[in-house]
Amino acid sequence: MELKSAVTALSALAQESRLEVYRLLVQAGPEGTAASEIAERLSIPANTLSFHLKTLSHAGLVQSRQAGRFIYYSTHYEQMNALLGFLTENCCGGRSCAPQTGLTRKRKPA
Repeated sequence: MELKSAVTALSALAQESRLEVYRLLVQAGPEGTAASEIAERLSIPANTLSFHLKTLSHAGLVQSRQAGRFIYYSTHYEQMNALLGFLTENCCGGRSCAPQTGLTRKRKPA
């Protein structure tokens, strides 16, 4: 993932309602959730939700599909994983990031 794409994705998620929508869609899995259900579950007016979904879609974080009268939104997992990979690339300078509990003892003050 390029820096500009990462900034766009992080900017899209840096708003409370959009982050809630995104987390809901991640939990829903690949089948996604109808826009009307998202609005109902999160108590977001339809026109406001439409704006937020457009922003997430523009960032490549969600995708939509029409099924009859309903539009279903789902997480674009490839883009989500690319963002996570970008954020953790070269994490800890190549050293293990695991906490090292129990390996060293703290000294008691003298």
